[in-house]
Amino acid sequence: MTQTIQDIRNQLLVARLPAMPQILLKLIELCEADEAGMSELAKLIANDAGMTAKVLGVANSAAYHRGGNKVGLLQALNVLGSELIKTLVISESVFQTFNGFPHSSGLDLRGFWKHSLTVAVLAREIAKSIDYSQPEEAYLTGLLHDVGRLALLAAAPNQYVHNFLMPDNAELCAIEQRALQITHSEAGAWLIERWNLDSFMADSVLYHHEDTARLQSAHPLIRIVHLAHLLADLDPALPVAADVGALCELDASELQLIMQGAAAQIKRAAEYLGVDISDVPDVLAPPVHIPAPSASDQAQVRLTDEMRHRTLMAELGQALARQTGDAQLLGAIRQNARMLFNLDDTVVFLMNGSGQALVGVSFDEQRQRLAEFSITLAGGGVIVESALQRRPAFVGPEKGLRSLVEDQLLRIFGAECLVCVPIASATRCLGMLVAGVAGWRMSELKRQEKWLQAFGVQGAAALSAAADRGEIDRRIATLKDDHKLSSRKLVHEVNNPLAIIKNYLGVLDDKFSRQESVTEEILILNEEIDRVGNILSEFAGATPKVQEGGTDVNRIVKDLVRLFRESKFMPPSVQISAKMPEQPAEIDGSADAVKQILINLIKNAVEALPAGGQIVVQNSGTVVREGRTFFELSVIDSGPGMPADVMANLFAPVRSTKAGKNRGVGLSIVHGLVKKLNGVITCSSSKEGTVFELLMPTQKTAKSLAVPVSTRDMA
Repeated sequence: MTQTIQDIRNQLLVARLPAMPQILLKLIELCEADEAGMSELAKLIANDAGMTAKVLGVANSAAYHRGGNKVGLLQALNVLGSELIKTLVISESVFQTFNGFPHSSGLDLRGFWKHSLTVAVLAREIAKSIDYSQPEEAYLTGLLHDVGRLALLAAAPNQYVHNFLMPDNAELCAIEQRALQITHSEAGAWLIERWNLDSFMADSVLYHHEDTARLQSAHPLIRIVHLAHLLADLDPALPVAADVGALCELDASELQLIMQGAAAQIKRAAEYLGVDISDVPDVLAPPVHIPAPSASDQAQVRLTDEMRHRTLMAELGQALARQTGDAQLLGAIRQNARMLFNLDDTVVFLMNGSGQALVGVSFDEQRQRLAEFSITLAGGGVIVESALQRRPAFVGPEKGLRSLVEDQLLRIFGAECLVCVPIASATRCLGMLVAGVAGWRMSELKRQEKWLQAFGVQGAAALSAAADRGEIDRRIATLKDDHKLSSRKLVHEVNNPLAIIKNYLGVLDDKFSRQESVTEEILILNEEIDRVGNILSEFAGATPKVQEGGTDVNRIVKDLVRLFRESKFMPPSVQISAKMPEQPAEIDGSADAVKQILINLIKNAVEALPAGGQIVVQNSGTVVREGRTFFELSVIDSGPGMPADVMANLFAPVRSTKAGKNRGVGLSIVHGLVKKLNGVITCSSSKEGTVFELLMPTQKTAKSLAVPVSTRDMA
């Protein structure tokens, strides 16, 4: 079967191609910074034992060493000189890199090395002739100009081995294009970019077979390598055509001298590397027969692939399960898509609450607008069908088959095709991972459809688990908030009777010193102690005691006004009074609840009068509302009134801005108690003061008609 471009490029990605040695990368940095002096080179080489051995070996060879004692590293550097040392480091590093390619050890690479060294030496000499600032860069690029051939051999050894043994010319590129749909020039440029080498080096490799006329204005390095490649195919004994050197503005005589001087340098460089290129033909005869992989080998490969993917999917599930928070989980899904399937450019869409649309999730500034992007399931298209069927789908370059949404995404990605992976379980789709990919990758990804779907299932399981964890966390947080609010209410309400008890102990002390009766104060203390017990019991979940009979609110108001006056609850600048009818005003509710309500309202009124003022507690008699009879109580203060924002959330259980602990819960408690008593509370406030109006239901046996009220001032 003919190898496709998708196959070969995928194989390049997984062929375990070697990395560029660090010593070479550091040497390039030194050369580019014009710092490659002898001392810097010595430091660099001393850190690499293999390179040190190579330099010492050359320096102590018969060509350079005449004495009896062998030289050390520092002497070796001085003997060889910086230019030769750079050549040695570059050549040996590339030699090690080339030998690290898979499937190359069984072939005779001497012809490959002879051609690469020839182009490298010629490129360096051309660079010197035209005063190019980095001749070492030209030498390195010449050595690497055919590295794509090794990469293709590593990726597809059975398909490419015949091509590898052909000469490096335009005919080879045409054969590669027909057989693999990629040339060794393209593969080499791709590999150099992965090594993070200079982009002009990658371009020089990419265009070394380009038509000369198209390179007239190209970067000097591109023109140098191109000319060196042309000269490498010429016989140095024959005259050079007059126009060959025009690309670098060199005449035929100059080129002739370069070619004649290069032969000895090529031989010497090969000797340094231990490569025998004597009598090596440029074209080696291909092997007579290369056996195709057996059926059992192919089955073994498929089994290995299956086990690898299953292991990866199991690890994926564990990795996703460890994520905390939706953003971190979605980021992990994208990161694993990049690692497992080389899907570098992805976006995530999540199903909305109604299950009718996929909504984009933004991860960075470049994809910020995707947060506004929505794909309606009723709109149709490949992505929608993928979500509904819960199977991966692929959007190709055929425009007639694409929806408008898919056209938009292709423009956003700047890609030829889309890969759509539903994040879905067996029963529902939670979202969609969409990636922009090059057209050549479609065949490869379609073959991995099974694993793409498994990937989506793992993502859906993690999202579902995260949603469940999130719901549990929300419930726990709600319970914590409720408990915290209840605790604040408990502390707030217990503090009220405790404060009364504390103040009345002071009153008792005064009365004892004057030998006055304290019977009434003892009664009040007993009532407040009982109230503390009732509050604590209710908080602990005990059923509150049901009070038999009604509650006379007039008596409670009278007691509270006296309490606030006598127990020093209020500063002298605040005056409190009550206006009550003479007859009892019995309501259908507990005395403790009414006392809690009125204490909170009176304390709030006191706090609203820091500069002093008046507080009036008033019973205006009965009113009828919606067929029910209520006593109308009011707590009125002469303060500055409340701001509009406070009024808007008056009875909400929020913390107020008042100083002190447990502030901001009193009115919430009041509101809850009034509702328990089936009453109504309202508030009006202005610059002249604030009025809280309470409608408290009369006792069930009371008459439903309003009774004329005669009031007396209890001030």
